[in-house]
Amino acid sequence: MPELPEVEVVRRGLANWVAGRTVSDVQVLHPRAVRRQPAGAADFAARLTGTTLGAAQRRGKYLWLPLAGTGSGFSLIGHLGMSGQLLVQAPSVPDETHLRVRLRFSDGGRELRFVDQRTFGGLAVEEAEEGDPEGTPVSIAHIARDPLDPRFDDDAFTAALRAKRTTVKRALLDQTLISGVGNIYADEALWRSKLHYDRPTATLTRAQAAVLLASARDVMTAALAVGGTSFDSLYVNVNGESGYFSRDLDAYGREHEPCRRCGTAIRRAAWMNRSSYFCPRCQRVPRERSGG
Repeated sequence: MPELPEVEVVRRGLANWVAGRTVSDVQVLHPRAVRRQPAGAADFAARLTGTTLGAAQRRGKYLWLPLAGTGSGFSLIGHLGMSGQLLVQAPSVPDETHLRVRLRFSDGGRELRFVDQRTFGGLAVEEAEEGDPEGTPVSIAHIARDPLDPRFDDDAFTAALRAKRTTVKRALLDQTLISGVGNIYADEALWRSKLHYDRPTATLTRAQAAVLLASARDVMTAALAVGGTSFDSLYVNVNGESGYFSRDLDAYGREHEPCRRCGTAIRRAAWMNRSSYFCPRCQRVPRERSGG
């Protein structure tokens, strides 16, 4: 599933190609793509037609564009799910096999297409938080800010992390604590900070929590610089291009390969219906102790 860097790459593409444009026509080609629209596909299309899309925003793995015109206080929200793609295509480009939603614009230029092979993602027009200049949809207002957000509160995160009664990887995937971190970047951040994924959060010192946060921030910044991580053709940016950070991963997907820090073979362990990749030497299972 796309994580923060991949979704941020798409957000930047939307900001460049569709923000400020007025929607002239909406086609919903598969009802599941707008299943989060309570009144259905016709309502989705009606609420979008004639509106002007605002600056693209992101909260964790969610994208949205505030809407102006034909009423206000709503935003177009999207989640890519496992295989969703938001593509900006010339009208002459043939429809993709798994095209689900098409937005045309009054300027006659490139269309915005939502393509989703597995249909786990989706779009909706939702009410925005009252008085919120970013137009944050009400349904995602509870999601925490992410490490790349300039308003992310490092001290509050560190305190909340150490106060939780859980393990460190579970905490990293808790979107109410910190958003945008998924399985790949959690493993990468833990490798960089030399922490085992099952380390109890209560045993972390403030310094260790700070290193973990810095590691998550660093790895996602590095991934963002090369377009994110692509393991197959499903994740692409708005121009259909893949990301290249998979070449630089230190832990995830490197089972049996030597740790780039100590040379020990990377291991993979089953974890919550997923996999965790770690170095058994650099990321030892710790003895429990009090944080300090």
